[in-house]
Amino acid sequence: MRKGKAPKRFIQPDIKYSDVAITKFVNALMKEGKKSKAYAILYKAFDIIEEKTKKNGHEVFQKALEKVTPMIEVKSRRMRGATYQVPIETRPERKVYLFNKWMIHSARKRNEKSMSLKLAAEFIAASQGEGAAMKKKNEVYKVAQSNKSFSHFKF
Repeated sequence: MRKGKAPKRFIQPDIKYSDVAITKFVNALMKEGKKSKAYAILYKAFDIIEEKTKKNGHEVFQKALEKVTPMIEVKSRRMRGATYQVPIETRPERKVYLFNKWMIHSARKRNEKSMSLKLAAEFIAASQGEGAAMKKKNEVYKVAQSNKSFSHFKF
């Protein structure tokens, strides 16, 4: 039996920008517990963005976060032997999780030389409404719109 809900963990904001979203992104980017290396990659990506676009890297990151986070997604719901894709509104924590997942995955698939170059290019593309992460968001939105007729099967 379950004893109750697990308590929410408080995440410290990053030191340079005092932003929790950056800390969550670094935690998702990190491999094998190398957090300082992940921070170095992200901050270098911000510097590359500033060189290329003459805009603040953190602002480009925030703009990409706004554009790529999904408003709606689909969940499978089984009713009377059939499985339906039911569109639901995305929770705020899940929005950030999906942003992190899509951005890191699409950045790793890019052809640039280093991870910081890949991340910088993906952030710039996402802030302009382009790129693989934006394409993934649009795919999820199209699936949700096409299954709008099943919205009465909400959880």
